[in-house]
Amino acid sequence: MSLPLLSARAVHKSFGPVHAVRDFDLNVRRGELFGLIGPDGAGKTTLMRMLVTLLRPDDGSILVDGHDVVSEMRHIRAITGYMPQRFSLYGDLSVEQNLHFFADLFEVPRAELAARKKRLYEFSRLEPFAKRLAGRLSGGMKQKLALSCTLIHDPVLLVLDEPTTGVDPVSRMEFWTILRELRAQGITIVVSTPYMDEALLCDRVIIMHEGRALAEGSPAELIARHPWPMLEVAPRDVGAAARELAALPGVHAVQGFGDVLHVSARDEQYAKALHENLRAQYGAAAVRAIEPTFEDVFIHYIEEEAHEHAA
Repeated sequence: MSLPLLSARAVHKSFGPVHAVRDFDLNVRRGELFGLIGPDGAGKTTLMRMLVTLLRPDDGSILVDGHDVVSEMRHIRAITGYMPQRFSLYGDLSVEQNLHFFADLFEVPRAELAARKKRLYEFSRLEPFAKRLAGRLSGGMKQKLALSCTLIHDPVLLVLDEPTTGVDPVSRMEFWTILRELRAQGITIVVSTPYMDEALLCDRVIIMHEGRALAEGSPAELIARHPWPMLEVAPRDVGAAARELAALPGVHAVQGFGDVLHVSARDEQYAKALHENLRAQYGAAAVRAIEPTFEDVFIHYIEEEAHEHAA
């Protein structure tokens, strides 16, 4: 098996009394689209900043393509592209001028600039807007320009911190289409996202909480590991039903998703009995057995961590 492009071992980072990343291990394969999934404050941004040399780990080691992020900082920056949550485009420069600026920043040879711009315009479809000021672009177009600027120096590793937050659904879909195209070209991508539907588009993910890795695998693998049989219930009064169901001794957890509840039971036998009772109470059409969603899996791991911490 080939060595991972990115590996982290026992990485720790604190800010005073706050342990932002704790004893964190990570392996990302070459050409993989890897997701960091977690709530605000999980440590995703801190981890990403360490991956691209903007923060130094307190303990542990991080290697990118075999190079250490601390002792070989200059080399790491030449082979990685980083797009933070608030990418600093220059609004008073045009699309093309922004590309030229970042090309100069990364010392892209002038002889190669035209070919690289052409390739970036092809996937971003920004060429018709080359002369438009970046400040006058839509949110989705700004994100595509930011990604293009991040790619101008042909990095082998692309690190994207919640790149579609605040972007409309159509632009989010277009952005992820571009990411999958880049992955197909062999670029390794690490991306954080708060959106569960985007997590499903990753090859593998890590669920993070309070600086720790709680679970790792493909989305399908993590869903398959979910330990509790589940029912979906659509009662008339969601709040009252949630309280009633949560009080039952055989119910492990109850989560609301709009006007329905996802109820996890302690075992299959209890789930069958609960299914029959709820059908009699709420009507057959209001209750059904379901497979867990990635949202259910995510909530399960977060709650398990919270229970362990409380204990």
